[in-house]
Amino acid sequence: MTVHLDIRSVESASATEFYISAAPDPKAPLQDQAQDIFAGISDVLRSQKAHILQERLFSTEPAMETLCQARSAAYGDLDDGVAPALLVGKEGLSGPIAGVQVHAVSSKNKPEVIGLKGDLVGRILRMPGRAYLTLSGISDLHDSQAPGQAKAMMKKVEAALRQLGADFLSVPRTWMWLKDILDWYDDFNAVRTNFFVEWGLLGKGTRETMPASTGIGLGPADGGHCAMDIMAVLEPTDCTQYLLTTGKQHSAFDYGSAFSRAARSAMPAGDAVWVSGTASINADGVTTHIDDAAGQIDATIENVRAVLAEMDADEKDLVQVIAYCKTTDVEKEFEATRKALNWPWITVICDVCRPDLLFEIEATAMPKN
Repeated sequence: MTVHLDIRSVESASATEFYISAAPDPKAPLQDQAQDIFAGISDVLRSQKAHILQERLFSTEPAMETLCQARSAAYGDLDDGVAPALLVGKEGLSGPIAGVQVHAVSSKNKPEVIGLKGDLVGRILRMPGRAYLTLSGISDLHDSQAPGQAKAMMKKVEAALRQLGADFLSVPRTWMWLKDILDWYDDFNAVRTNFFVEWGLLGKGTRETMPASTGIGLGPADGGHCAMDIMAVLEPTDCTQYLLTTGKQHSAFDYGSAFSRAARSAMPAGDAVWVSGTASINADGVTTHIDDAAGQIDATIENVRAVLAEMDADEKDLVQVIAYCKTTDVEKEFEATRKALNWPWITVICDVCRPDLLFEIEATAMPKN
């Protein structure tokens, strides 16, 4: 096999969740990498009678078509018509394909496909007393400018939630995929903050229930400026715990980014802890270890561990992790650390949200306690 397949599973009486991280063997040809990735994923899904809740493909733009063709050939009836998030980065040490992440579930009920204005945009899983919604790769290209696309994207997510009788208060986790992030991140933050105030997540008298989030310099494969994924817990309501600050880092909103450091909520097989995109930023909101990749990598991992501890989780509970490296030189610096930690890594080459940031990690954990 020309793929490293990391499978983490968590089981309860009512469901088993599977978190699959597939990374290619850098020595293999591109076609073989793509075919083996999806052969491995489809074997897991079929053998476990599991259905996809959310899926992301990370590659260069030229390699994305090869990945999608391999996915289609391998999945067959596993494909319910909901497209994965297709995310374009730069070539790394593994070659044009960085990897694939799948979150799947095996339960009595099968996820239902959700449509919006004729497009299949996500899935809802209904269980006794529980309901979960995922949306993937939501974008809108009608406006030529990045801030306009961001506004339309946020409105589209809002519309999908409202047609299910929900709102953004039910969303503990978002992912913001932002092409050329360094050119317009301040504009994006202004758009997001305005929506969060409008929706009651921020502002006077609110509880500041900002989702955990990643905002990273990966563009959607449709050529747009931005795309968005969400995980929403529609039922039970008010079951999410938000972590705005840690001992290591104060609120990201203090320096203009509207997200929580982490969120913890009930999922089909147990609680999930979503650690937001985390970097080498101190309690004052200042980048540390400037021009020092090793220092930023160590500080970032320390910050992630601090967040996990605050949320009553541990690194042994990690089920999916992405390391974002600004360049392949940073990735080379990261290699020894990556191999030393038994974390379910995918490594992607892209810009982080500040010019002086070289490295970022996002993580999902499912504590056993």
